[in-house]
Amino acid sequence: MKKILYLPFLTIPSGHHQTADALMEGLLRLDPDIHCEKMDLLSSKFGKIERLISSFYLQWIGRFPKSYSHMYHRSVLAEQKSAKRFFHYEALFLRHLKKIIDELNPKMIVCTHALPSYLLARLKASSQINIPVINVYTDFFIHHLWGKREIDYHFVGHSYMKDYLLEKGIKKEQIFVTGIPIHPNFTKRKDEHVHSMRFYRGLISGGSSGVGSIEKITEKISRDDDIHYMVLCGKNRKLYDRLIKQNHPRITPLPYISSREQMNDLYNRVDFIMTKPGGVTISECLYKKIPIFVYHTLPGQEEINLEKLIKFGMVFDFRNWQEETNISASIIRALQSKQLSKFLSKVDEYHKSLAPIEPAGLIKRLMNE
Repeated sequence: MKKILYLPFLTIPSGHHQTADALMEGLLRLDPDIHCEKMDLLSSKFGKIERLISSFYLQWIGRFPKSYSHMYHRSVLAEQKSAKRFFHYEALFLRHLKKIIDELNPKMIVCTHALPSYLLARLKASSQINIPVINVYTDFFIHHLWGKREIDYHFVGHSYMKDYLLEKGIKKEQIFVTGIPIHPNFTKRKDEHVHSMRFYRGLISGGSSGVGSIEKITEKISRDDDIHYMVLCGKNRKLYDRLIKQNHPRITPLPYISSREQMNDLYNRVDFIMTKPGGVTISECLYKKIPIFVYHTLPGQEEINLEKLIKFGMVFDFRNWQEETNISASIIRALQSKQLSKFLSKVDEYHKSLAPIEPAGLIKRLMNE
C-alpha cells in the first residue's frame, strides 16, 4: 500500500492542519488507494500535556503579543552566518520521530510545519532515513527552522520564495510555486463582481477562534450602512450571542463553519473580506479573487505575511480602521478606485506564476517518479 505521512504540529486548528487536510483530500480524489495518515509529534509523544502547551501558546500570543513577536523574530528570522541548530527540539523529538517513521514506513512525508521539516532534515543529513520529504509552506515566507538542503521538494506560496530557496542552493527542479494549497471543495467564482454597485456585501473574519477586534469593528457599522456585513465568529460563542442579541439590520453573525462547501458558498456571496493575514485564508481569497482588507495581525507569522502581501500589492492595508469615522465609506472608495484594478492585476500575475498542476497532483506525480 502506498502510504503518505503528513506532519503538522500541535492539534489546535491552524493553517498547518487545513493544508494537510486539503492535500489529503485532493490526493484521495486522485487515487483512493493511497493511504494518508496525519500525526502531531507533540501529542503523540506527550499526550494530554500537548493541550497545556497549546493553551500556553495561545495565551502568550493573546496577552503578550510584543513579547511573542520579539521571540519569533529573534529565534527564526534573525540573520545567521551559518545554518542554525535547534538542539532542544532534536533532544525532545528526533528519536520519537525516527520511531514513528520506522513503524509506519511511509513512501513519502509531507511537512506543513517547520519543526517536523527541521527534524527530518537532521535525520536525512545523518543518513538515518532516505524517504522523500516535501515541505509545503503555509505562509508567504520561509524562516530558519524549515529544513532546506536535505529536503527533496518544496511547495512555495509565491515566486519570490523560489528565488530565496535558489539562493540557498536548492535546485530549481526541486521547487514548485503552488501557492498555499487550499481544499478542492473551493471553486473559482463564475461571476465577475462589478465593484460599482451602491450596496455591497462584506465578510469579516477573525480566524477559527474568532480572535481580533471584530466587536469593535461592528460598533462602527451604522444601522443604515451601505454594506451588509456577515461576521464569522468562529468558536467565540460569546461574540456570536452578543451580535445575535443586537439584532443589527446590517450584521449577520455566523458561528464556526467547518464545511468547506458552506465557506465556498459564502465566499461567492461577498464583494470583499476583512480578515487577518493567515496564509490559508489569504490563499482561499486570492483563488476566489476577492478583495482582501487586512484589519489586524497576530504577532509572528501574520506580521511577516502582511509585510510581504503589501509589498506584492495583494491586499489592502486596513489596520487604520480605528481612525475611520465610517469604515464602509473607506472600503467603498477603495472598491471604486484604481486600487481595485491594481489589486486584480497583481492577483492575475500571481495566478499566472503558479504551477499548472494542483499540489495534490504534484504529490501523486512525485510519488510515481
